[in-house]
Amino acid sequence: MPILAAIMVPHPPLIIPEVGKGEEKQVQSTIDAYEKAGKIVGRFRPDTIIVSSPHSVMYADYFHLSPKKKASGSFSRFGAPGVSFDQQYDEQLVQEICRRAERENFPAGILGERDPQLDHGTMVPLHFIEKYHKDFKLVRVSLSGLSLSEHYHFGQLIQQAVNALGRRAVFVGSGDLSHKLQTYGPYGFDESGPEYDRRIMKVMASGRFGELFDFEETFLDKAAECGHRSFVIMAGALDGLKVKAEMLVHQDVTGVGYGICTYLAEGSDENRHFLQQYQKEVLRRMEERKQNEDPYVALARRAIEAWVRDRKKLNLPPDLPADMATRKAATFVSLHKDGMLRGCIGTLFPTASCVGQEIINNAISACSRDPRFSPVREEELPYLEISVDVLSESEKINSRDELDVRKYGIIVSDGYRQGVLLPDLDGVDSVDQQISIALRKAGIDEDEDFSIERFEVVRHG
Repeated sequence: MPILAAIMVPHPPLIIPEVGKGEEKQVQSTIDAYEKAGKIVGRFRPDTIIVSSPHSVMYADYFHLSPKKKASGSFSRFGAPGVSFDQQYDEQLVQEICRRAERENFPAGILGERDPQLDHGTMVPLHFIEKYHKDFKLVRVSLSGLSLSEHYHFGQLIQQAVNALGRRAVFVGSGDLSHKLQTYGPYGFDESGPEYDRRIMKVMASGRFGELFDFEETFLDKAAECGHRSFVIMAGALDGLKVKAEMLVHQDVTGVGYGICTYLAEGSDENRHFLQQYQKEVLRRMEERKQNEDPYVALARRAIEAWVRDRKKLNLPPDLPADMATRKAATFVSLHKDGMLRGCIGTLFPTASCVGQEIINNAISACSRDPRFSPVREEELPYLEISVDVLSESEKINSRDELDVRKYGIIVSDGYRQGVLLPDLDGVDSVDQQISIALRKAGIDEDEDFSIERFEVVRHG
């Protein structure tokens, strides 16, 4: 039995009367819409409610499902300890989701729980749902730092597990919208904030979930959104289902966007397999991109494919252009997938016999030895965007005025500690930001005595 319904809801603790103490009246429209959403959930009398919460334990490369038989929580950290919850988990459904993830080598499971207490991203929806239905078990899942497509696929796995066990289930996509809607908001104002709220509410009100993939990561960061990945998991859980979508409210009076939409499942719809459609379009674009790759990027791709598929180091091809076969230079190889960094390794000084060999070495390291990421899997190869930067020799500078984030990369150093940042990166818009990021990578405090070098690159790809 597929997912019966889903609701997209915010989770401001303010909305709980014992927390808000009257202040909640400023979002009365959101409260009224929440009551309606709670009634809709209650009408289905689901066996299980699945909540995706941005405030559950979160990992960069792993989706966490809360383990054990039950969990409790309260709003004590918000001054209302009397509002509490004691909730049974659906252990069997959690196990089924984990089995399906393991079968696909998908990064999801019950490992790594740090705090078993229910979080407010889960409890705020439960506060409204339990007014209309109490006899259910809970599955609580987290978000991750992985791509939007991985979040959608996680939702698909949840749907498959629900179907396999015949659960009557409702999905709750918990998440606030932008936190940068007003100057008095928690993160101030950014023009990306209202733009995000406008776009996301248009998508969610219409149920056109395929457009969730169109939100770039840099835009999401600037908007300081909270729930986008939660909504994507929910969309995956509704994959292939015709839904009746209804927008109940959108408010931004606190400087944070609150949106509520409901989705009633109405049978199958083969036109709503949005991840499949997205991946087909990505593959089409990637094939076009590959046809136009220059020798630098083509060599890096060949080296990555040989290593990932066969664990073989590519031999230096005999037909390389002279510049790659005879010149020595430092290089960086960067991998992106679904608009997100998937690996980046490079050298600051030449370490190989020629540029071509430098690229091969760094390409293999970028796909398999970047400590921030798991090794690239074979099924990811068609979706990789690859760029190769060939570095000039670095030179010391005496003033930040000698830097330009679009033209120069930087090396910050203090003794053995060293941090590197390439030029012209998405989301790096100022010299101060560039230096701050490089210092964090090096583990150097900004008030320490450090030196800065700059370098230029020729970017391929």
